[in-house]
Amino acid sequence: MTKTVKIKCLNNKQEVSVPRGTSLLEVARLCDVQLANPILGAMVNNRIRELGYECFQPKTVQFFDITHPDGMRMYVRSLSFLLYVAVQEVLPGAKLRIEHSVSKGLYCEVDNLRGELTVQDTIDLADKMRALVALDLPFEKKKDETDEVIQLLEERGLHDKTALIRHRGQYYTSYHQMGEYFGIFHGYMVPSTGYLKTFDLNKYYNGMLLRLPRSSQPDELEDLVVQTKLFEIFREFSQWNKILRMTKISDLNKAAGNGRSDTLVKVTEALHEKKIAHIADRIADRRDKLRVVLISGPSSSGKTTFGKRLAVQLLVAGIKPLNLSLDNYFVDRDNTPKDEHGEFDFEALEALDLDLLNTHFRQLLAGEEVEIPKFSFETGTRFYDGETLKMEKDNILVVEGIHGLNPELTPSIPNEAKFKVYVSALTSINMDDLTRIATTDNRLIRRIVRDYKYRKYSARDTISRWPSVRRGEEKHIFPYQEEADVMFNTALLYEFAVLKPYAEPILLEVQPNQTEYAEANRLLKFFNNFKPMQPREIPPTSILREFLGGSSFTY
Repeated sequence: MTKTVKIKCLNNKQEVSVPRGTSLLEVARLCDVQLANPILGAMVNNRIRELGYECFQPKTVQFFDITHPDGMRMYVRSLSFLLYVAVQEVLPGAKLRIEHSVSKGLYCEVDNLRGELTVQDTIDLADKMRALVALDLPFEKKKDETDEVIQLLEERGLHDKTALIRHRGQYYTSYHQMGEYFGIFHGYMVPSTGYLKTFDLNKYYNGMLLRLPRSSQPDELEDLVVQTKLFEIFREFSQWNKILRMTKISDLNKAAGNGRSDTLVKVTEALHEKKIAHIADRIADRRDKLRVVLISGPSSSGKTTFGKRLAVQLLVAGIKPLNLSLDNYFVDRDNTPKDEHGEFDFEALEALDLDLLNTHFRQLLAGEEVEIPKFSFETGTRFYDGETLKMEKDNILVVEGIHGLNPELTPSIPNEAKFKVYVSALTSINMDDLTRIATTDNRLIRRIVRDYKYRKYSARDTISRWPSVRRGEEKHIFPYQEEADVMFNTALLYEFAVLKPYAEPILLEVQPNQTEYAEANRLLKFFNNFKPMQPREIPPTSILREFLGGSSFTY
C-alpha cells in the first residue's frame, strides 16, 4: 500500500494527500494553483524549493511566480546559465563574465575572443538563446560527491567555482545540468529553458547588456535606462579590483587565509580617502557659488559617515562645513504616509517635515540661527536637545539623506548653489565569474547589523520591512541618481568577510516557522562562502564602522 503525505497549500488554502515522493509540480497541478504568471518555485516550510522537489513528509507549501523576489532571482539565475551555454556554442573558447547590474539589466563581458565583441556576435548569441528556449531543455538538479563535482567543473575550465566548493568543505555538492553543460549558480533554477521567454541582449560599451523582464509585467522588458555615471563608477572599481587581483570571493578567502587581509583593509580604506578628498577638491573649485552639498543614496549606503568624512576633507580644503541630516526631519511615526500596501512609507518625500526643513534652509542661508530637531527611531518621535546651527560666510551646508537629489526637496535653492553627490554600496566583488553579488544584498546585510545594534530591530523586523524600503528606493531615489555631480561607491572589498560573524548570529534568531526565515536562510547560505576576517585594522573613520560600531564620529 502506497503511503501518502499531507500537503497544505497556502495559495488556495487546500489540503491534499499525495503519494510520498510527489513533486511540487504535481502538487501544484493537484491543487489547481493558478497564479498570474507561470509558477517558478515554492516556499516549502519557509524554505525555497524548485518544482522538481519531492515531498516525503507533511509540508506547508506556497507557490510563487516571477513577481516574487525569489522567483525573479530564479529567472535571472537561469537566464545567466542560458547565456553561458549560448557563449560556449556560438563563441567556442570564449569566457563569459557577468559583471554587475546597470541600466535595468546585467552587464556582461566576454574574454578570450580574437577581436572585440561585435554587434553581430550579440545578435547571434541572442538567437542561440531563443533557440534553446524553444527546445524547452530542463535544468536538472544533481548532487554528487564534491571531489567528482570539482573534477567535472575543472574539466570545463570553471576554476573560479571549484575554489568556493573547496572552501565550503561539504561531502556532497549540488549542481545543475542543461543539455551537456554543467554549472553552479548558487541557488535555484526554473524548471526548463521554456520558461525564459522574456529577455534581450544588446551590445553595451565593451560588452553586452542582458535585459531582464519587468517583475510587475513579466511579459515586458525593463526599460533600458541610460546610466552612464553609474556604469563608469562600476567600471572604475572593476578595473581597480583586477589590478589588486581581487574580483571574486575565492580571491578574498585566499587573502584572509594567507595573512593579506590587513593590507587589503588598508588599501581599500586608502582608496576611499583618496576619492573623498578628490570630491572635496571639486567642491572647493566652486566655492564662490556653492552654498549646499546634497548627499543622497539608498538605505544603508553609508551616507552619514561619508558626509562626516567629506566634512573633514572640506576643512583640509579651507572650507568650514556644517552637517545636517534629513533623518532629523522625519515626521512622527503616527503621521508617516503609508504605501499602497498599507505599510509606513519611510522613503516617501512626505515622510519628512518639508515645511520645517525649507524654513530652516531659508533661515540658515540668510545667516540666522536655528534649533535642529532630532528623531528617535526607537520611539518614532521628534525631540529637541538644544543643538543649534548657524551659517557664516565661510560655511557650506552638507545635507545628507535619501531625498538629497530630488529637486522637490530644495526648490528655493538655485541649482548653481548646489553640489549633488550620489552614494551607494555598489558591490564590486562577485561570487564567481558567472554570479554577481547584488548591491541590494550588500545594503540589506549592513542594515540588519546596524538595526540590531542601534535600533533594537531583529533580523526578522528588518527583513520584513525591506520590500517596502526597496519599493521606496525605486520610486524616490533611483530616478534621480544620474542627476548627481559625482558618485561615490561606499562598498568595501573586505566587508562581507568582516560582517559575517556579526550578521550570522542575528540571522540565526529567525525561526523556521516565520515567513522571514527563507530570506534569513538565503543570506546564511551566502555567508557560508566567506572566510571571516577580524575588524582590528578597520579605522574608526571607516564607513563600515557606521554599522559595526567603534566609529570616531558621533551619529
